[in-house]
Amino acid sequence: MPSKILINKLAKLAVKVGANVQKDQMVVVSATTETREIAREVVKEAYLAGAKKVHVNWSDDYVSNSTLTYQSVEVLQDIPSWLVAQYQDCVDQGCCIISVSSPMPGLNKDVDPNKAQKAGIAVQKAIGFFREFLMGNKSQWTIIAAPNVVWAKQVFPNLSDDEAVEALWKAILDASRVTEDNDPIVEWEKHNKTLLTHNKILNKYNFKHLHFKNSLGTDLIVELVKDHVWAGGGEIATNGVYFNPNIPTEESFTMPYKWGTRGKVVATKPLNYQGKLIDNFWLVFKDGKVVEYDAQKEKNALTNLLDTDEGSRYIGEIALISHDSPISNTNILFLNTLFDENASCHMA
Repeated sequence: MPSKILINKLAKLAVKVGANVQKDQMVVVSATTETREIAREVVKEAYLAGAKKVHVNWSDDYVSNSTLTYQSVEVLQDIPSWLVAQYQDCVDQGCCIISVSSPMPGLNKDVDPNKAQKAGIAVQKAIGFFREFLMGNKSQWTIIAAPNVVWAKQVFPNLSDDEAVEALWKAILDASRVTEDNDPIVEWEKHNKTLLTHNKILNKYNFKHLHFKNSLGTDLIVELVKDHVWAGGGEIATNGVYFNPNIPTEESFTMPYKWGTRGKVVATKPLNYQGKLIDNFWLVFKDGKVVEYDAQKEKNALTNLLDTDEGSRYIGEIALISHDSPISNTNILFLNTLFDENASCHMA
């Protein structure tokens, strides 16, 4: 574990810069049992920031794995009313959300991908209103990360368990601009100004399309919508509060024209999706839609991702990343989208 000072700095950053918790606001913290130390600190800092109530939604990846393995598809698709009511109450009270990400890549490698897909779709349908609340920035939300042994050992396989966790903690804190001798809140004020400057420059260009190439075989044209707007860094929720959705973040992103993506993109990093690590994969687009694809590992998981719904084969975001950034400079493969998407240009 890093020092108490560093844990406190990250928690305070999540509360004050990430979610920007307001006085008398309800806060929901989503955390796993692997991240209890930082979650406890986040709860304390949220109360110190004036939260009237902080509720923690605990989860456990091993329990989730057993659930997906042993429950029937029918039961997995039966979303209890009390769970829906819990999310509805959060929306009704205008709560803000602080999520602590701590994935276990590959944990669900033996889980039937069809079960995982159907369970995920059932949850999305049952609480789709909550996703609209969150993604529509109806209130503040943010994501930070904390390590676990499984994740750390995959990132640093040549280190012992304890050494790997310590190394991943350092990488996470460095990427989040948290150090022993700095004030992360001040650092993020500067960082947000830099990203805002990038956005203004890109908006002035008013590109018609972006053309991506790489040595692996990427040759992709992404048309952008007319009068598109580049964004990134902090955002303003509809309640008027400024917040940072992702800690860390390095991207400037905008909206592609739905039917204007064409060519081939070859991923430079694996994708951890529902506990399965999709690796060495590529996509071919025609008129905006994925028409061909393949993956060396976990192709079935990629298929399920692309077949989630009618929009899953189209992209809704294209993002540009500065090559000179804390994440890119580490040259570490985090196996976590929160970090790896911020190491290079990406689409979503």
